[in-house]
Order: sequence, then structure tokens, then C-alpha cells
Amino acid sequence: MIDPDEYRDRFPILATCTYLINHSLAAMPAAAEDNLGEYARTWRERGIRAWAEGWWEMPVTVGDQLGRIMGAPPGSIVMHQNVTVAEAIVLSCFTRSGGRNRIVYEEANFPSVRYLYQAQPELDVVAVEDDNAIVDAIDERTLLVPISHVLFKNGEIQDVGPIVRRAHEAGAYVVLDCYQSAGVVPFGLTELGVDFAVGGSVKWLCGGPGAGWLHVRPDVAERLEPTLVGWQAHARPFAFEPELEYAEGARRFLTGTPNIPALYAATAGYDVIEEVGVPRIRARSLAHTQLLIDSCDTSGLEVVSPREPERRGGTVTVSTPDHAACHRELGERGIVCDFRPDPDGGIRLGPHFFNTEDEVRLAVSELADIVQSGAYERHLGVATPF
Repeated sequence: MIDPDEYRDRFPILATCTYLINHSLAAMPAAAEDNLGEYARTWRERGIRAWAEGWWEMPVTVGDQLGRIMGAPPGSIVMHQNVTVAEAIVLSCFTRSGGRNRIVYEEANFPSVRYLYQAQPELDVVAVEDDNAIVDAIDERTLLVPISHVLFKNGEIQDVGPIVRRAHEAGAYVVLDCYQSAGVVPFGLTELGVDFAVGGSVKWLCGGPGAGWLHVRPDVAERLEPTLVGWQAHARPFAFEPELEYAEGARRFLTGTPNIPALYAATAGYDVIEEVGVPRIRARSLAHTQLLIDSCDTSGLEVVSPREPERRGGTVTVSTPDHAACHRELGERGIVCDFRPDPDGGIRLGPHFFNTEDEVRLAVSELADIVQSGAYERHLGVATPF
């Protein structure tokens, strides 16, 4: 069991509001500010020497910490700005002039990922209904299967195993987006057997923006050569050689100068997630989300997230008469959450391990009052999701 009182003082925003938006931008650890101060001090006092004293290796050393959290071997995760960049690097490994040019994913895939593949005119993009339909849609024309481990709108966990098996039977590669699962749902990337995995630190990892990551299975990394690369991908970057010679392993999937401040900030979140442990976080998350579901049922609110624990991520989505208006009223009552539009969206509530049961009950009670009293109607026409 996790006692939230042991951790709440590490997340300053919890003293000012009911913060239930950890699926979007998790509460900032106080240590992130300390880490950024350390970055500034290092830059001020060490200057260019800081590159040789750890900065240059941070895209790999920080990735190794994520590997411990997500069950991946050392050297298989490298850090990038965001998921779109990471997936673009993956895509750059493949020429699409032959017969394999099909991309298969679910309709509920995150838009930024969908846009990347839709923007490539030589690709045949197939979007299907759900994870079961993905298995059926994969064939010998399929090149990549970029799927979400947990869907962003309703928090549903996808059944990855059958997709990976079918993709490999057909000679296709799987890119697993773990943005909505890393830090709240236990998994092992080695065990899952995916070819690539991507994610970021904004959400359950409590690491803030600018620290995306890319995992490449070691045997895959050795045989592929991305074309979207930079000098960090060179075997000897400081030799400044005119011709590219790829570094070994996942390092060849790096690009240019890394985002050092974001990596300093992100490790504050990784430290606390690693300390608490994802299995313990998952147990508390399941208790929180069950409490959300039960409270919504009692209050007459419709839950659109999966009710089965094995298919439920860390978020519960609740349908309302007007999601934007209800969200605005919740914000005015000190409850920080978000919403996703119709037809399958709703108010998204994402408690983390440091949230209390009273906060969960309060959020549902306030939402029920807003819906039943019609208090949301004064905000009709509001469109902002934040």
C-alpha cells in the first residue's frame, strides 16, 4: 500500500488545488526545480567542460533509467524531444519504393502520430476500429504497426501480444506508443518483444515536457540505418568526419545536440517513480479508478472507460452533456482535469499515487452537481481543453 501523505509534500501544486490531470501533465516534483538549478550551476561553473562531464551521455544514461522502469536493457533507449520526432526517425529507416508501404493502426491513435504517417504520400495508411481489427488488417504489404499501449481518450489498455505476433509473422515492425502507460501500468519492453517503443515524460512519469524517448530492440538496432540522424548518431562524433559511420545500437537513432535542461528536469520524476515502483503505483491506480467508477455510478454519471481492471489504464473518462462547459466549471471549483471532444470523449480524470480518496470523491461529487444543477450551462461555447 502507498500512503499518499509520504509523497504529497514532494509535489507543490497539490497544496493549491485538486490535481487530477496526471494523464496529461503530471504534477511537478519539487526536485525538478532543484535539478534545473543544478543544470544552471553546472553551465555557469563548468561551461563547455560539462559536455565531457556527463551532458553528452545524458540521452543514453537517462534512457537507461527509463529502461529500469520499463524493463528494457541498458543502451536500448535514447532520448528525443517528443514522440513525433522519435517515430519519424523510425520511419526514416525504411524505403517505401517497394511493395511494403502499408501502415496499420487503430482509429483511436493519438493525432500527432497519425499526422506523421498521413503526411507521407507514398504510404498506404489503414486505420481500423480496435486492437482486434489491427491483427486482421496486418498482411505482407504492412511495413509498420504504430499502436498505442493505452488509448488517450478513454484509458483503454490495448492487447499488444497478438498484434506483435501477427506483425512479426508478416514481416512487419511494431512501434508501441507507451505515453499513457509508462509510470502507471507495469510492463517489460523486452517481454513484449516490440521492435520499437516511444513515449514521453509529460504524463505519469512526472518528468515534464521536452524529454521524449525511443526504445529500439537491440537486434533491430544493429541491422537498421535511420536516415534522420545527426552527429550524435556517428560512431566518432568528435572526430568531425565528413562521412557518416553509424554508432552501434540505439545510439545510431540519435540526432543533434540534446535537450539537456529537459533531461535534468525529467530525472526528478523518474527518480520518484523508480523509488515508489510501478507495480505499487498500479495497485493504487486501480483502486483510484475503481473508486471513480463506483462514485460515478452512484451519482448517475456515465463512464466511457473500460470497467475491467485488466483493460483499464490510469484514466477514467466520464460523459457529460457538454464536456468543455463542465470542464470549465470544474476548474473554477479548483479541480484540475481536462476533456476530449465527442463522440467518444468526455471529462478525463487521472489520479496518481499521491492523490487521496477524498480528492477522487470530491471531483465526482462536484461533477455530478455541475451536471444535475445545470451549472455548466453558463460556460456553453467554451472550447479550450486546458
